[in-house]
Amino acid sequence: MFVIATFENSLYIELAITALEEQGISKEMILAAPLDKRKAPRNLFDTIHNSDGFSLFDGPAILGTCLMLLGAIYGYELKWGPILWGIIGAVSGLLLGFLIKILILRKNKWGSKNISSEIVLMVRCEENKWEMVEKILWDHLALGLTKI
Repeated sequence: MFVIATFENSLYIELAITALEEQGISKEMILAAPLDKRKAPRNLFDTIHNSDGFSLFDGPAILGTCLMLLGAIYGYELKWGPILWGIIGAVSGLLLGFLIKILILRKNKWGSKNISSEIVLMVRCEENKWEMVEKILWDHLALGLTKI
C-alpha cells in the first residue's frame, strides 16, 4: 500500500521522514520528490476549453450592470435620455470594474496563492501501519494525504 502526502518545502518534511524511519519504515520505502514551480504567468482570460477559476469578468459585469441600470433610471431626467445614459453607465461600469480587478490582481501578484504543495512524499507500508503513518504525516503539517 502507498501513502502519498504533499508538504511545503520546510523542515517538517525532514522531521516526518525521520519519524517514519524511527517507526521501522526503511529509507527504501520512502520517496520524496520536489515539484517544479510554474515559470509562466497565469493567463488573464479563460478560454472555452481552459478555466482555472480565476475570472476577470465577474466584477466588471456586475458593476457594468449596476451602472447601466442607474444610467437608464436617471436617464429619464437627464438630457440624452435613458438609452444613451444606460450605454454610458454600462461602458463606464465595465471599464471601472476592469481597472479595479487589475489593481487587485497586481497587488496580489496576479492571484497567486501563498501556500502551495512543493514536495510530494510517497511511503510504501503495510496495511497495519497505515494509521501510524497517517498520524505522523498529519502531525508534521502535511497539506494533503491519501492512500492507494
